[in-house]
Amino acid sequence: MNSNATTPLTELPIETLDGQFTARYSLRGLTALEFPRGGGIHRHKNTSATAVSRRILNWHRIVTRALARALAGKPPGQLPPLDLSSGTDFQRCVWNELRKISTGESRTYGQLAQAIGKTKAVRAVGGACGANPIPVFLPCHRVLAANGKLGGFSSGLEWKKKMLKREGIGVRDSDFAG
Repeated sequence: MNSNATTPLTELPIETLDGQFTARYSLRGLTALEFPRGGGIHRHKNTSATAVSRRILNWHRIVTRALARALAGKPPGQLPPLDLSSGTDFQRCVWNELRKISTGESRTYGQLAQAIGKTKAVRAVGGACGANPIPVFLPCHRVLAANGKLGGFSSGLEWKKKMLKREGIGVRDSDFAG
């Protein structure tokens, strides 16, 4: 159940050398982080800085620093509270398990399924990864198919390859699971 449906969200941009990311915050924390869309700067809902609470502005500073570190292939460090209330219980279980995968490490969808005690739910784990609202900090890019190939990524395989390479996880162009 999506309890954020009635919760007002604050949407703020984060400019990086890789493009403009978009962070969304609820009153409980970071609820989504979107990768830049291809080609050019995109306009997002304008949220006046004067209308944004100090707490959210503080969270946004933390997210901006953490994103810069993650994009450089380093551990993100401190994060604000993560509001994962948009997910089902199963999705939140998978997302919390993703947080345990350290920078520079990878897991398979099967290993994640085993870690949450649902060994036959490999495809459902893949679905939960695809629904991940905060893909940099809940690092689904570090999850590979059983054969060591890339699998999928909600923000595109080029981003997945880029993030893995920056973390020192070797991938080849031929490492597509499809």
